Amino acid sequence: EATVRISPLPEREDFHAVFFPDFVSGQTAVRAIMQSRIPLSMLRLSTAVETATTLTLAGHERLIGTLQGLLSLRGVSDSKCMLLFGVTGSSDLVKMARNATLTITGRHGGIHVGRTFGKQWHKGRFHTPYLRNTLWARGYGVDTLETAVSWDAVPQTLADIETALRPALADIDEKVHVFTHLSHMYPSGASIYTTYLFRLADDPDESLHRWWRMKDAASQAIVRHQGTISHQHGVGTDHAPYLAAEKGVLGMAALRAALQQFDPDGLMNPGKLSEPDGGRENAGTFGVFVSWH
Repeated sequence: EATVRISPLPEREDFHAVFFPDFVSGQTAVRAIMQSRIPLSMLRLSTAVETATTLTLAGHERLIGTLQGLLSLRGVSDSKCMLLFGVTGSSDLVKMARNATLTITGRHGGIHVGRTFGKQWHKGRFHTPYLRNTLWARGYGVDTLETAVSWDAVPQTLADIETALRPALADIDEKVHVFTHLSHMYPSGASIYTTYLFRLADDPDESLHRWWRMKDAASQAIVRHQGTISHQHGVGTDHAPYLAAEKGVLGMAALRAALQQFDPDGLMNPGKLSEPDGGRENAGTFGVFVSWH
């Protein structure tokens, strides 16, 4: 038997797009939105590179060209950043949340462009991951990584993650395309979610080595800024080497004690949170225990 929690379908759900002249103004706006406790169902702020990438992949060159021209007239041009936000619930709640959000975005230079881009995002939000196989067949690898930090640490952490990734393969004359958005925002901070694309090598082992170099460089940047090694992807074998830097000696001891208590025989996917202890892996994934500062 299973007990499930259900909710009625919302009376209304809308997704809106706002363009800011730069990322700083966008981040200031979304921080104010979260600290105002406006009941939004979705909030996503893209960097300028992710915005440009998204608009390019959208196709519809004539529509995008018209948008670019209109935004330029309003002082929003090459460094523009796109914010998508969702409002869900009763018609009255949707109207209230939309108006409150647009008041704040307008105060910070945001230009509301309606629901067209929001509708496209909602329609295709589960399609993008399937591009991975197509890109792989064309000779490119793509991966994502994420962390979360307090608002004051967001700008430098984001910049350092991208700076770690972009030149990571420069010594073999390979470029890395990197872009980021803020997601899962809170009054005290936000998740930084970065995508990176790179060319695959002819040798699969070399491709794996390239990926690991980039992954390690970005993970080291996260550790330097005291970010969580994972906000939502989980720890696992890829992230386990960096977890102790986040949790500290006491935190890791607490994890091992909890795992010993609830999974003494090491049955629950062992070895994903801590190193083997005493010849036996006594770590599992029953609870990721990931927090952020």
